[in-house]
Amino acid sequence: MTEDQWVALVAAIVGGALRVGVPFLFVSLGECLTEKSGRINLGLEGVLVLSAMAAFGGAYWSGSPWVGVLIGALTGAALATLHGLLCSLPGVNDVATGIALMLLGTGLAFYLGKPLIQPQAPQLPAIALGGWSDSPVVQAALQVNALLPIGIVLALLLGWAFGRTRAGLLVRLAGDSANATRALGYSVNGIRIASTAAGGAIAGLGGASLTLFYPGSWNEGISSGQGLIAVALVIFARWSPIRCVGAALLFGGAGAIAPAMQSIGISYGYHLFNTVPYVLTLLILVITCKPGSVATGSPGELSSAR
Repeated sequence: MTEDQWVALVAAIVGGALRVGVPFLFVSLGECLTEKSGRINLGLEGVLVLSAMAAFGGAYWSGSPWVGVLIGALTGAALATLHGLLCSLPGVNDVATGIALMLLGTGLAFYLGKPLIQPQAPQLPAIALGGWSDSPVVQAALQVNALLPIGIVLALLLGWAFGRTRAGLLVRLAGDSANATRALGYSVNGIRIASTAAGGAIAGLGGASLTLFYPGSWNEGISSGQGLIAVALVIFARWSPIRCVGAALLFGGAGAIAPAMQSIGISYGYHLFNTVPYVLTLLILVITCKPGSVATGSPGELSSAR
């Protein structure tokens, strides 16, 4: 490859990481908050898809992408609240309920979203980070989603809250020891329902970024399993909101390799490069699931850690 092609490739991967990583960031932060309270939500794939459809529809009918973002967050919170309420019932399993709600969320999105496949909705504004370069390729690649700074600030706030605030410490306490939480007079179910709902709202922002920025349209295959990958991403980040930022960008960069190769005219092996995020997920799970390794940083009450 020529020097210009190398520059274009690197710019495309970096730009792709910043674009593709945004949904990963919000979904992983939402799952991190949920799991910190001692509950796992495998239904986030359904939350992501349903909120993506709702955000697109809200932006299309209101004419404002920010109204769509709000509707996406509320939709994510609603479906996640249902998950939290169901999991609070005696004998209900978090994992089975999450899978059921994943199917419910995707099914509702596919059914209600059929009229939205063709229309175009207003898109979120882009933040230009490539002004320092004279290269049009670099400038085009570094058009960043306006939700990205919000996600980074949210990660910093969550990291601070878990260590410095009463609410954050209560979430961690509920995730580490339900008995200790009850002994202090707090409702474990109440904390977990609130955390799950808030996590769903955060994940809903990821859904909004899918349909209102990149790829910027609604279709039934828009998620490509990002909600499920986010669960592995949280494990990789060791339940740290700050580390979720780096992990999301890593997965975003992995997902951007195939489009980046195609952008410089290399189409051979395109579909093989599309598998990189999924191979990376499997690799991370294999590495982190060694005996004793998953427990590091894992909330003690988490279903998957028992």
